[in-house]
Amino acid sequence: MRTPLITGTSHMNQTTKNRKNPKVDTFIDKAGKWQKAYKALREIALDTTLSEDLKWGKPCYSLDGSNVFLMHGFKDFCALLFMKGALLKDPKGILVAQTENTQAARQIRFTSVGEVESLAPEIKACINRAIEVEKAGLTVEFKKTEDFSVPGEFQRKLDEDPELKAAFEALTPGRQRGYLLHFGGAKQSKTRASRVEKCIPRILGGLGLHDR
Repeated sequence: MRTPLITGTSHMNQTTKNRKNPKVDTFIDKAGKWQKAYKALREIALDTTLSEDLKWGKPCYSLDGSNVFLMHGFKDFCALLFMKGALLKDPKGILVAQTENTQAARQIRFTSVGEVESLAPEIKACINRAIEVEKAGLTVEFKKTEDFSVPGEFQRKLDEDPELKAAFEALTPGRQRGYLLHFGGAKQSKTRASRVEKCIPRILGGLGLHDR
């Protein structure tokens, strides 16, 4: 007797099940208020060719080793974060930058599983666009360090201390931008000055903002 053929739906469900990463299972089990939204987003994500893993403690989906997007949560919303979101077409206007200084990444934010379900077609469309961007090898053109403004509180320190100026200029462009964004992100001059003072030893030591 011949073994019955597996139907398309059963085969798809089994394939999706086999592609689930146990680390992401654990993450979702402990997710708290966003658990239902994560589960819905995960089902959409796994209905693609992307691989699932846990990176930076978050569910992350990649194509041939290149990260395409991840899921993360905050107090007021959870989100999909597309690594090259700035390159994606957004006809529905659902992609947002995390901060005004964010250059490449874009989020789709959700406050309930209901929002995930109602936006499911557009979420899938965004994921497919992100996959095509990755397949095409497209990259985001980042601003150069000289395109960023130097907060006055830091500029004064650079003018007063040649050693600090030389140390900052010796840093990689990425580390320089990290400091400028960190300093400029404070609204009050007092806070900017405080951040500068705290970072001076790191700059003199040749370290970036997050280096250990």
